[in-house]
Amino acid sequence: MSISNSNFSSSRFVLTGFPGLEVHYPWLCIPFSSIYALVFLGNCMVLHVIRTESNLHQPMFYFLAMLALTDLCMGFSTVPTVLGILLGFIQEISLDSCIAQSYFIHGLSFMESSVLLAMAFDRYIAICNPLRYSSILTNDKIMKIGVAILCRSSLLIPPVIIRLKFLNYCHPHILSHSFCLHQDLIRMACSDIRFNNVYGLALVISSLLLDAVLILISYVMILHTVVAIASWEERLKSLQTCVSHICAVSVFYIPIIGLTMVHRFGKHLSPLVHILMGNSYILFPPMMNPIIYSIKTQQIWIYSLFELISISMT
Repeated sequence: MSISNSNFSSSRFVLTGFPGLEVHYPWLCIPFSSIYALVFLGNCMVLHVIRTESNLHQPMFYFLAMLALTDLCMGFSTVPTVLGILLGFIQEISLDSCIAQSYFIHGLSFMESSVLLAMAFDRYIAICNPLRYSSILTNDKIMKIGVAILCRSSLLIPPVIIRLKFLNYCHPHILSHSFCLHQDLIRMACSDIRFNNVYGLALVISSLLLDAVLILISYVMILHTVVAIASWEERLKSLQTCVSHICAVSVFYIPIIGLTMVHRFGKHLSPLVHILMGNSYILFPPMMNPIIYSIKTQQIWIYSLFELISISMT
């Protein structure tokens, strides 16, 4: 049954928490609250340390600040619905709010992919062309890269997201997750969704997939340069500067690949598996990135430790 244009814009959608575990929501709220606390505190600490320590005012750390800011925004975009369900505050979300949340989730995912690509470019220049590193990655160029990332992530998505407002939703209004995704909404639509499917696929190919290919190519060229280094110690030292970035790329792309595989081939699996993979896609990178860079980047670790000691003494 079709829904008229006068009614569908006010439609409400049921958010899915953890089916079968409703009685345990008060206990589930504890680990999820802890994860969000790590996301907010960890990324805020990284941003604070980079802002206040002049020794960290370098291209690599500017890109890290962009990554931390993106992860922080991702946390803010999902915390109202994820914790709202567990705390019993909300069970439904309006169409407008759902569209807005899906815009931020997908936009921030594309932004994180773009930042990781910029960080790969940074590592490529640092290892393959170290003598020109400071002249290539000037503050002006880094600012232009940041603006380009912002424009790419925010201006390409609206056509497919805005169209969600004008679709008729005649299938059961039950979302697959505790947050809104574009693919979830078009699954419930009974209008023509060919534009959303084609444009959405083009976006994924031209952003996430393209970025992954370019990151891979950059590391092939880095390995080619490192292998040509005569000293084994110098080879190891060069590769160690890439470990944090490789870990960040892994924690971003592995959940995406896992969620895609579950949606594509795991229709027989429990809904709980889909929900856990969805939450991993949303929460794992923002939680892990500050930990990865704090552990593997000595400057961040030292300054963060000093900050924590100074806070505890006040």
